[in-house]
Amino acid sequence: MEGMKLKRWLVSVLFLIVATVSNAAGAFVGVNIGTDVTDLPSASNVVAILKAHQITHVRLYNANEHMLRALSNTGIEVIVGVTDEEILGIGESASVAAAWISKNVAAYMPSTNITAISVGSEVLTSVPNVAPVLVPAMNHLHTALVASNLNFRIKVSTPLSMDIISRPFPPSTATFNSSWNSTIYQLLQFLKNTNSSYMLNAYPYYGYTKGDGIFPIEYALFSPLSPVKQIVDPNTLFHYNSMFEAMVDATYYAIEAFNFNNIPIVVTETGWPSFGGANEPDASTKNAETYNNNLIMRVLNGSGPPSQPKIAINTYLYELFNEDKRKGPISERNWGVFYANGSSVYSLSFSAANMSNANSLGSFCVAKDDADTDKLQAGLSWACGQGQANCVAIQPGRPCYSPNNVKSHASYAYNDYFQKMHNAGGTCDFDGTATKTTEDPSYGSCIYAGSANASIGGRSSSSTALGLGPVSPIGASLNLQVSPLQYLTSFISVILALVLS
Repeated sequence: MEGMKLKRWLVSVLFLIVATVSNAAGAFVGVNIGTDVTDLPSASNVVAILKAHQITHVRLYNANEHMLRALSNTGIEVIVGVTDEEILGIGESASVAAAWISKNVAAYMPSTNITAISVGSEVLTSVPNVAPVLVPAMNHLHTALVASNLNFRIKVSTPLSMDIISRPFPPSTATFNSSWNSTIYQLLQFLKNTNSSYMLNAYPYYGYTKGDGIFPIEYALFSPLSPVKQIVDPNTLFHYNSMFEAMVDATYYAIEAFNFNNIPIVVTETGWPSFGGANEPDASTKNAETYNNNLIMRVLNGSGPPSQPKIAINTYLYELFNEDKRKGPISERNWGVFYANGSSVYSLSFSAANMSNANSLGSFCVAKDDADTDKLQAGLSWACGQGQANCVAIQPGRPCYSPNNVKSHASYAYNDYFQKMHNAGGTCDFDGTATKTTEDPSYGSCIYAGSANASIGGRSSSSTALGLGPVSPIGASLNLQVSPLQYLTSFISVILALVLS
């Protein structure tokens, strides 16, 4: 009996350690794993792909036993899905919910690092007849987690689309569609009571393609916007450099309209198709590569949207593989970042650290001599902000601060961005203000990324010597290394398994 009490105590302590470490790990980009694939790799091969690309978070659309077992002892955080078809039974019966938790969650804990349950997918818009039992189903699942002593580790939520928000722009006036008021209120109350996140599916691809040219393509792709194209909320005067951020902020404002605060948003789906039909010209490899690489850099920044700058926008890419069996437009079958054989659809890195090591083979990106000053300032701000260039060296007192002018600072920032993103689709353009050169622009103690004189490829000696990562224009340092967490949680999972054996 005493031995059993000790085991329970150890399990509780170790779970608490895992939860604490995970919460402190910073921003992340995970991936959705769909299964409508003709030649779907085995579960073990899928996990091998995840490990090879340092993907530390995944979302499953169901509770596939092969995937859950293959993910054991990897440390990879897993969202397990309740299918739309299962919601009705769970919503109507607490015992069905308890059985679901026992079979699909508790049976794999603690070796499989399950951290959340997503109930359905866009239920309010895809299967509205199930909406009345959506929140009851979530409550029953949470109650079952409490009974299994797993509620402090595993949260319950439901992914919702942007379609339930009326007039998402400007974000400050966004509200939920009033026809869902009762359900939304119950949902938000549940999320608040259980310290869970609001799960959002946000697709700038659809926002742009269905927008009839209202917004520029650069806005959808996280690309630099010229001063005349700046997107500003007239009520808050917040500048939105990407449609993605505006969608997240619109959701925060819609939640606030219900008088709820401090409910974080996690983006459970976003992405861009790499191929489409004749009537889908924006579904292209170039756009998909640009969107997803810029998205990763933006999310790993660690900051939130303008209205919630301190809340990271943790995000899951849609999706791991192209699902060739999906119906609908051609683009529906081309959202994957990998083919079923594990090869990449296009160059993509889930780690900003990996991007920073890619130099441009002796080529540098600098500001043009005759570039417009306002455009240079816009490009500089973007490069040091969303572009995640390492701008430490051009801060006052740093080696590249002098000469203190926009052209010089823009050249340094442009080049740092270019060196990191060149192999991942990043260009040297910046609204026509930049040009490539083979002449090393380094001078004195100011060493440009990519220079043969740099102590570490892709980083200036001035910044790496200080141990600083990429920073925003105001100099906030970022911690982008996520793989150590994987090893730590994997170790803890092993210890838990030994304790329970």
